[in-house]
Amino acid sequence: MQIRHLKSIVPAGDSPNRVVALAWSPNNMKLAVVTADRVIQLFDDTGDRKDKFATKPADSKNPRPYQVCGVAFSPDGSKLAVAQTDAVVFVYKIGLDWGEKKSICNKFIQTCDITSLCWPVQQPNAVVFGCQDGKVRVGNLKTNKAATLYQTESPVVSCVTNREGTAILSGHLDGSLFRFYFDDGVSGASQGKFAHHSSPPVTIGWGESVLVVGPDKNICFYNHEGGLGQNFDYSKNDDIPDFGVCDVSPSGGCIILGSFDRLHVFNYVPSKLQWEEAPTKYIENLYTVSSLAWKPDGSRLVVGNMTNAVELYDCCLRRSRYKGKFEFNYVSPSQVIVKRLSTGSRIVLKSHYGYEIQKVNIFQDQYLIAHTPETLLMGDLATCKLSEIPWIGSGSEKFYFENPQVCMVFNVGELSLVEYGVNEILGSCRTEHMNPHLISVRLNERKSDADIKRVAYLVDLQTIHVLDLTTQMVVGKISHDTKIDWLELSGKANKLLFRDKKRQLHLLDVDLQKRTTLLNYCSYVQWVPGSDVVVAQSRENLCIWYAIDAPERVTLFPIKGEIEDIERGNGKTEVIVDEGVNTVSYTLDEGLIEFGAAVEDKDYDRAITLLESLEMTPETEAMWKSLSETAIKDKKLPIAERCYAALGDMSRTRYLHQIIDTVEQEGKSEIEQFQGYLVQAKLAVLDKQFKFAESIFLDNGKVEEAMEMYQEMHKWDQCIKVAEMKNHPDLDHLKQNYYQWLIETGQEEEAGKWKEEERDYVSAVNLYLKGGLAAQAFRCLQTSGLQNNFEIMERVAQALLQAGIHESAGQLYEQLGNNDKALETYKKGKCFRQAVDLCRAIYPEQVVKLEEQWGDHLSSLKQMDGAINHYIEAGKMLKAIDAAINSKQWKKAVSILDSISPPDLARPYFIPLAKHFSVTKDYQQAERYFVAAGRPQDAVDMYTKANKWDKAHTLATSYMSKEDVNILYISQAKELESKGKLKEAENLYLTIQEPDLAINMYKNHRQYDNMIRLVTAHHKDLVLETHLFLGKTLESEANFRQAEHHYLEAKDWKSVINMYCANNMYEEGYRVAKSHGGQQASKQVAYLWARSLGGESAVKLLTKFGLLDAALEFATENGAFDFAFELSRFADKYKIEEIHYKHAMFLEDEGKYKEAQDAFILAGKPREAILMFIHNEDWDKALQVAEKYEPGSVVDVLIGQAKILFSKNEFSKAEGLLLRAQRPEVAIKMYKESRNWKEAIRFAKQYLPAKVGEVHKEYDEYLAGEADSGKDHILMTARQFEQQHDYPRAIDMYLKLNISHSNDLDFLQEKWERAVDLAFKFLPDQAHHVVSAACHLLLQLNRFAAAGDLYLAAEMHKDAIDAYISGQLWDHARKVVTQAPKYKDFVENQYVNHLKTGGHVDALMTVDSSAGLEVYAQKGDWDKCLEMASLDSNRDTLCKYLGEYCTHMIRDKKFEQCVQMVVKYAAPSDTSLFEQYKVLCREICKKPNPSAVQAMRDMLYNVMSSPSNTTQQKLLEHFGVYAQIAHLMHVRNQCAKKKDLVVFAAKLSVALLRYTKTIPADVAFMEAGQYCKNAGMNNMAFVCWNRFLDLCEAMEEGDTSMLENIDFQDTDVPFDLMLSNQPVDLQKREEIRDWVLQISLDQKVNQELDKRPCEDCGTNIYAAQLFCPKTHTKWEPCVVSGYPVLKASVSCSNCGKTANRDDWNKYMMIERTCPWCKSNQAPVYF
Repeated sequence: MQIRHLKSIVPAGDSPNRVVALAWSPNNMKLAVVTADRVIQLFDDTGDRKDKFATKPADSKNPRPYQVCGVAFSPDGSKLAVAQTDAVVFVYKIGLDWGEKKSICNKFIQTCDITSLCWPVQQPNAVVFGCQDGKVRVGNLKTNKAATLYQTESPVVSCVTNREGTAILSGHLDGSLFRFYFDDGVSGASQGKFAHHSSPPVTIGWGESVLVVGPDKNICFYNHEGGLGQNFDYSKNDDIPDFGVCDVSPSGGCIILGSFDRLHVFNYVPSKLQWEEAPTKYIENLYTVSSLAWKPDGSRLVVGNMTNAVELYDCCLRRSRYKGKFEFNYVSPSQVIVKRLSTGSRIVLKSHYGYEIQKVNIFQDQYLIAHTPETLLMGDLATCKLSEIPWIGSGSEKFYFENPQVCMVFNVGELSLVEYGVNEILGSCRTEHMNPHLISVRLNERKSDADIKRVAYLVDLQTIHVLDLTTQMVVGKISHDTKIDWLELSGKANKLLFRDKKRQLHLLDVDLQKRTTLLNYCSYVQWVPGSDVVVAQSRENLCIWYAIDAPERVTLFPIKGEIEDIERGNGKTEVIVDEGVNTVSYTLDEGLIEFGAAVEDKDYDRAITLLESLEMTPETEAMWKSLSETAIKDKKLPIAERCYAALGDMSRTRYLHQIIDTVEQEGKSEIEQFQGYLVQAKLAVLDKQFKFAESIFLDNGKVEEAMEMYQEMHKWDQCIKVAEMKNHPDLDHLKQNYYQWLIETGQEEEAGKWKEEERDYVSAVNLYLKGGLAAQAFRCLQTSGLQNNFEIMERVAQALLQAGIHESAGQLYEQLGNNDKALETYKKGKCFRQAVDLCRAIYPEQVVKLEEQWGDHLSSLKQMDGAINHYIEAGKMLKAIDAAINSKQWKKAVSILDSISPPDLARPYFIPLAKHFSVTKDYQQAERYFVAAGRPQDAVDMYTKANKWDKAHTLATSYMSKEDVNILYISQAKELESKGKLKEAENLYLTIQEPDLAINMYKNHRQYDNMIRLVTAHHKDLVLETHLFLGKTLESEANFRQAEHHYLEAKDWKSVINMYCANNMYEEGYRVAKSHGGQQASKQVAYLWARSLGGESAVKLLTKFGLLDAALEFATENGAFDFAFELSRFADKYKIEEIHYKHAMFLEDEGKYKEAQDAFILAGKPREAILMFIHNEDWDKALQVAEKYEPGSVVDVLIGQAKILFSKNEFSKAEGLLLRAQRPEVAIKMYKESRNWKEAIRFAKQYLPAKVGEVHKEYDEYLAGEADSGKDHILMTARQFEQQHDYPRAIDMYLKLNISHSNDLDFLQEKWERAVDLAFKFLPDQAHHVVSAACHLLLQLNRFAAAGDLYLAAEMHKDAIDAYISGQLWDHARKVVTQAPKYKDFVENQYVNHLKTGGHVDALMTVDSSAGLEVYAQKGDWDKCLEMASLDSNRDTLCKYLGEYCTHMIRDKKFEQCVQMVVKYAAPSDTSLFEQYKVLCREICKKPNPSAVQAMRDMLYNVMSSPSNTTQQKLLEHFGVYAQIAHLMHVRNQCAKKKDLVVFAAKLSVALLRYTKTIPADVAFMEAGQYCKNAGMNNMAFVCWNRFLDLCEAMEEGDTSMLENIDFQDTDVPFDLMLSNQPVDLQKREEIRDWVLQISLDQKVNQELDKRPCEDCGTNIYAAQLFCPKTHTKWEPCVVSGYPVLKASVSCSNCGKTANRDDWNKYMMIERTCPWCKSNQAPVYF
């Protein structure tokens, strides 16, 4: 993964301000940034800030400090969820567009802090967040309520969703990981523990694996089953900082972790099925990464840090450009971002199956095709619709994009259709004809109720199939007699236009399978876009069908050109016609076009309005007709009536009007009116569907109406059939009337058929003959068995002869035995087959003659193929050959010809046969007949034309000499050459082995390619020479392009460049040089080209090629500075200066220093001129140039000259120059570098007094570096100073000694003490300063006693004490106190602190007990601390540390242990401890266990019974409730262990229900039910457990407001309840639910609370409650059972607690002690 910084979205601040959260919207449009100041900033996808707003506290009235702990966008990007640490999640509605008003649409307030947040993309109405109490909850945006998904025992520290948005994963403080799948209704997956990490999983990433990182820097990758797959352990690598945050790429194949100044990258390798660590990206000054967010398309990574900085990085695996128009950004192996460079628009191409995208292509700058190993991706960049289908490619697929909705893929004869945006193949079919004009696809392009998806395609060139892509069934099929070259479906795919090779245009109604020919000649045809209007061109006519349902109605316009296109827009439709010079548009009638749309929309009123506004034309007439048919189909009879009226069809109008009047009289609704059987039947009659109308009448029992319908239509036969079918009583009468009517109306044929049906065949024949229907009479005669009636047969035969039906007449004469008449009849009627058959039986001698006549008859009818066999039968072979040739039966003609003897008789037929075989390329047969006919030359010509040069040559040589053949071939070749048939001429030349003639021919005709081909074939050694010759020839003819080709073929590219440059065609020369000569040659040509142009043109040219810098460099390198200056005048200023600079360098190398100086100055580099003169040690000129052009360099010149003089030991001159340059420190530096310290000190004293000390210091350091020689030098110098009485200098020298000079510490101490002695003796005013310096050195050597002694000698008591204390010389320090008593407390305090820090607590206790106790407390040794505090006479000490102990234990949640410790020390009744006591009681009540309850009971007993300043009333206010709860729980736990006391355990549990504000109500009711069940109190068990189940349901829903409280109304059981944090085990709940259900069916159990009568008013009240709701009487609770103490009561003799007598006695019989005070007691019976 390549990560590149793009920009800083938010700059870093000057102070820490952590970026706490980042989030991208799923649509890639918005970025949310949240910092520690709790302000949310919104940025667009380019990183520009668009909006910001401040978050709000959960409670605006009582706000508390909070931080934002997470943000997440909704799946549609219109909402933003914000989680806050003040226990609330806000959901802000921010909209999809910028500037929309923001508002809080949801608010989820919780009871504990929220720690994490995520929003799964598949859950638009559910935001998930983790809580401090271990719950993972989901906020429902619809109900505005939160519910618990699952609960754990450990706080949630992190939460993440998977890529699909179907599951979440939460990390918890104890290292556990839990996974929850949102139930999809299929998998049934749910929550469960996923894994356990070695440390708290503060960072989780869910990609191909689950990455978990904790504070231990152990990176673990878990598989999807929770098993550990890989781990990278950096816990022992201190160089790698802690990992703070991570994020997963959208593809899941890359994970980035952020730490200090680093981004760690891990990539998933599918081939290895493992993760690999990529090189870490180090980013200086990034500081600690606090948040990461990966853009959903994977192209950007946003990083936030601790300094408020938000940085934007570009992420990709690789990036490439496609044809300079698109950029491909591979953000993962399975995801590519395609960006259009011209507009910046982008589309994310992603494989949903996770396959690697191997290849991406873009067709027509709009359609995208990508390949993966298993799938094919395609998309439309305009609509941003993408599809992915399973596909195993062959590599030969072809893609077609003519339809904007569908991609057509053609592969190995199979066409697959894929709808953009749908991830499956729409349909497929087999076809070999993939031409956009031969395939038509329509997908719901027009408004329709049905799902219309159809394709029309060619099965073969003459067969069309129309396939319904929804059902995969062929709904239309056309078998045409001619090849089809164009087809297209209408918008609704119910009509198909197609055109064949004869240019005939046809229309197919797909639903009716009806075909119509529209035009016999059509050069252009197209559907008008968005309508069913057809526009076509037939020669010089523009043809328009406004109503294609009436194809005969066509509108014609004469045009002069060819139709180019149809344009529709802005309310008009135009046909564009190209007339050669001009383009003319013909406007169509938009009203007629709109009519079709209105009909499709079934807006009949609008359609009527449109038609009424138009004149009556053939087009509008067709539209009225179409509208009438559609209206009738939809039962819109008034509309149909209006249409027929407009058409002038008054009969239909009147008929429909009658139907409308009939139904209106019935008074039904419009729908009911036209759905009745009568209307349907009449409409069927109108549509001439009489059978359908009949079935309607008969289905409704209307036989008379059906017969009447047929009678009105004069369909008597159908009427009679209905009567027969229904056994109508008037059947015979109807038949008689029908026959009489037929006779009267002259319908003899129908009457005859009627008589045939009645089996009266004689009457039928007579009727047929009467009607002149001889054929019908003959048929009836043949089928009726009347062959024995000769009179009728004779009459029929005569009638047949008169009618010219000779064949049937002849058959009758044969049956009558009149063969002569029959033969004559057959001959007269040309019925030769029957005549031949008759003659073969009766007159055999006439057969041959009849066969010849039969052949002549067929020949006259042009049926030559039929005549052949008859001529053969007649022995007329020449006629047979002639017929065979005329009928093109060539094989039969050859076979007949071969049978003729002698063969010369057939010679006239040889040439036709030869010519035929020549045309059919049967050259062998053709040669045979050409030679047989004596025309071999024609055979040679045939072979020549057929390029059969060898056969032609063989045939020619068999009849001609070689010379004659060559002359013939050369002459033929010349003739072919003159006709331009050079290829044929070449073959002739090559046939006679004359290639040079062919080469020369191509040369003369300037066909150099063919010339080269022949030279290559026949003279290989002359190929290069020929290419060069042709190149020079073409160059001389100014045919440079071809000359280039031949020069290059001759491998002489330099000649090409020279040719182009010589002819001032530098651009071509540059092209050739770049492609063949390399970079250097192209630069040289560009340079020459530029020199030829000169001036600004040269600059533009060189800039275009990016060679301006190279040209300038080339010119300057070759000394062409004039040209370089010419170029630079039009270039940037810095170019001119650069050329001047190079010119100056050139002049300097030439020794022309003056000119070089001027050039350096023109280049703006006078310093270079100065350096030139300095290099040549021409100091005067250097100084002159510096003073004039570079004053800042004067000093450098002087210093440089001074250095030279120093090297020559001319120190005085050098000092003068340096003083002139005002740089005396340089002189000091030079003296020091030469180790001339004396001169350095002298010069410093004279000119830089302030530097004297520094020089001395450096001198001292120099001496220190000289080791022993330095020590001796210092000692010697110090003694000299002493001798000179220069004591300050002597002291300084002694104090300069240090450990580097000697390891002898005593020696060093001695010399430092010598310095102090000198100070005391000779410089008393400086003594303190010297002592301090010397002691400082001694303390560095841990010589504490010596340092203290020196301080003490100087009466520096405080310093002396500090020195002694540093060495822990406490006795010495106390001795100093005797001289300076004011430091006594200081010394003692220091001693105490020493004991504290040293852990000497026992010794400290003897000195300061309070301090000792503090140390015990700080060390956490509470046992020792409290033990020692309890020994203190001051009781407040124990209370203080007991309070601190309680606070510590409460913070660690060790409540039971804390209470036990308090009990150990008798629970002091001090008010300062009351709050801790109450906290302990409250926490134990939440999760009570027997030992904790007993400890709590003992603590409260001690508090309330020990002497205190607090009154008993105050104690009861503080602890009364807790004491009562502890007592009831403790006694219940004891009673539960003994079988005889289980009733008390049940009553005590019921009594505890009055305290469910303090203890968890669900647990209390569950336990009360259990104890009651154990005691046999089933009614109380039922009530308690029923309440428990209600509470569990309320806990799951997160809302207790809907609980019903009827059972506990007017009792002391509270409604405001406290619920436990963790619900009861599901199995236990199910067991309770089953028991409650079982008991609810038991009639013996009273399913309500136990009741008792009130002692005052007698009202039945709840048995366990302590007050009467009516009289408000109150009772004390029984110390044994917790129930109210009634009149028969007793009291404990020790504590005075009361109890019911019976309860007391029963309890005492077993326990013998008071349950409250534990004193010994006995039963009381009176």
